[in-house]
Formats: sequence, C-alpha cells, structure tokens
Amino acid sequence: MTPIDALAWVHVRDRRLLSVRTTGKEKFYLPGGKREPGEGDVEGLCREIREELGVALDPLSFRFFALLDEQADGFADGRRVRMTCYTADHTGEPEPSAEIAEAAWLRAADAAACPPAGQRVLRMLSEAGLVD
Repeated sequence: MTPIDALAWVHVRDRRLLSVRTTGKEKFYLPGGKREPGEGDVEGLCREIREELGVALDPLSFRFFALLDEQADGFADGRRVRMTCYTADHTGEPEPSAEIAEAAWLRAADAAACPPAGQRVLRMLSEAGLVD
C-alpha cells in the first residue's frame, strides 16, 4: 500500500507548536498537506500554508526538520503517512481559513490531541528543549 505523501510546516512560537484542526476532525495536525502533481516541497508547502493559514512562507528560508513515517490517522487499513517536515520564516499572522476549524499552540503535554506524526514532532521538539 502506497503511503500518503505529505508536507508539513513545523512552527514554534513561545515554546509551543502551531497545529490545526480541520473541519470535521478531532485531532490536531501539523499545518500542510498533500502536494499537487508536479509540485516540489517548497512550492507545495507554500501553497498549503497560504490556503490553510493565510501566511506566506519565505521559500529561501526553508530548513529540513524531519522525514517521518508514521501510522496515518483515520485509516483502518493500516495506511502510513510519509511526511516531510520543514521550518520556514513567514510573513503575516497565522489565521485559520475556511477549511480549518481551529488553530492551537500545543505543548508536549498536549501530544494526545495529535495523530502519531504530530506526537513524534512534539516529542522531538521537547527533547531538543524547544517546546514545554
């Protein structure tokens, strides 16, 4: 079974990780999503973040954070997600778009509110002393 190919923005502010909850979902996800055909990582993630949060990522500031292979949330068939995560500078204040029900700034203690990939990123950030 082919894993879900996803891109994610890892954005920490005040020792908390920005996460979003899409309409109709219970879990908080890292902002981002699936790339369109022919899109590279930078182009796809810039588009997704603009659509979800209305901010512009600086393409020249992208820094690789991690490549994750985790259980995909919401799939009973055992499907996995292959998520390439980046940090990047941005302009604008993140505000949820129509497809995003809620944005939240999570601490390591909030990991249970996230699917496995988000839990892993919170753990990595906590171990590095970047989130509380």
